[in-house]
Amino acid sequence: MTGARVAVDVPSGGPGRGAVARLRYWRRIFSAYLGGGRSHLTFWHGVPEVNEDARPGELGQYWQRFLVKADYDGPFDAAGIPMLDYKGHVGVQYNPIAIAQYALGNYNHFCQNGDERRRRTFLLASDWLVDNLRPNAAGFPVWTHEFDWEYRTPLSKGWYSCLSQGQGLSALLRANALTGEERYLDAARRAFPVFTVPLTEGGVTHWDDDGYLWFEETVVDPPTHILNGFMWASWGMYDYALHTGDEAARDLWNEAVRTLRERLDRFDIGYWSLYDHAGTAISNAASGFYHALHVVQLRIMHRLTGDSVFRDWAERWDGYRRSSLKRRRAWVHKAAFKLLYY
Repeated sequence: MTGARVAVDVPSGGPGRGAVARLRYWRRIFSAYLGGGRSHLTFWHGVPEVNEDARPGELGQYWQRFLVKADYDGPFDAAGIPMLDYKGHVGVQYNPIAIAQYALGNYNHFCQNGDERRRRTFLLASDWLVDNLRPNAAGFPVWTHEFDWEYRTPLSKGWYSCLSQGQGLSALLRANALTGEERYLDAARRAFPVFTVPLTEGGVTHWDDDGYLWFEETVVDPPTHILNGFMWASWGMYDYALHTGDEAARDLWNEAVRTLRERLDRFDIGYWSLYDHAGTAISNAASGFYHALHVVQLRIMHRLTGDSVFRDWAERWDGYRRSSLKRRRAWVHKAAFKLLYY
C-alpha cells in the first residue's frame, strides 16, 4: 500500500461556516460547557500528566498516565466501549482517539497494580480498534470519526486523523506485547502505512516547502499542523519502531523530532503557545488545557530524546502558564479567534 498513488479530495480551507451552522455550533458549545452533567469534556479535560513510570526504550507503560481517563464513567455502548456526548446536533458518538486513550490508561493501571479488570478493559478497547479499521478512499486502513466536526474548516463524517492512527498504534502494540496475539500486531501493521504517504494521496503526512515533516490531525488544505496531535502521533512512530524494528517508522520519528526541534518557535507568541497554524489574521492560541498539555508533551519529548531543547521549551511555556496576566491575555486571544472564525 505504501506505493499507492491515489488522488483523494482534501477539504479546502475557507472563510468559516454559514450563519445557521455557526448558531448550531454555539448552541452545542454552550450546552457542553454550561449545561451541567456529562459531555465530551468530561473525558478530555483531565489534568495532563507525565508518566514517570514509563521508561524510554521500552514498550511498557504509555508515556502519559491517562489514569483519570481510564476511570471515565460513561456513556458506554452495550459492549462497554466508551462513547462521548458532544451534545446538540453531534450527540453521542464513538471517538477512536478517546477509545485508544481509554485503552492506554487502563493498560497503565494494569501495569501498576495487576488488576485483571483493567487488563480486560484494555483488551476490550483494543479489540474495538482491531474491528473498526476501515479503508479510506485511497484504500488505507484508518479509524474514522462518524460525525461532522466543527474545526475551522468543517470536517465531514468519516474524517480520519494522525492522532487516532498514532494512539491506536500505541494501544495495539501494547496489546500484542501483553498477549502475544498476532491479530493486534496485524492491525497495527495495517494502520501504519497511512503515515508513509501525503495527505493528497490518502495519508496523514505532509512535507512542507522547507522539507519538514508534519503529521496532520485534520486532513485540510492548507495543512494546519495541530501541535498536540503531531506530538502524540509521533509517539506512535516511536512505539512502532521500538516494537517492530521498522526502519520507516524510525525515520519518521527522527524527522518528527527534527521538525519539532526546529519549528517550535513558530508556535510561541511571546506569552502563550498556539494550538495550530490556522492561517488566519488572528492566530489560534491554545486553550488553557491544551497549553498545559503542550508542556507535558514537551517534557515527554525530552525524556524520549534526551534533547534539552524540549525541556527548555516546556519550562518556558510552563512559566507563561504560571503568570495570571499571560493567562488572561491568552484567554482574550482565544476568545477573539473563536468569535471570528467559529
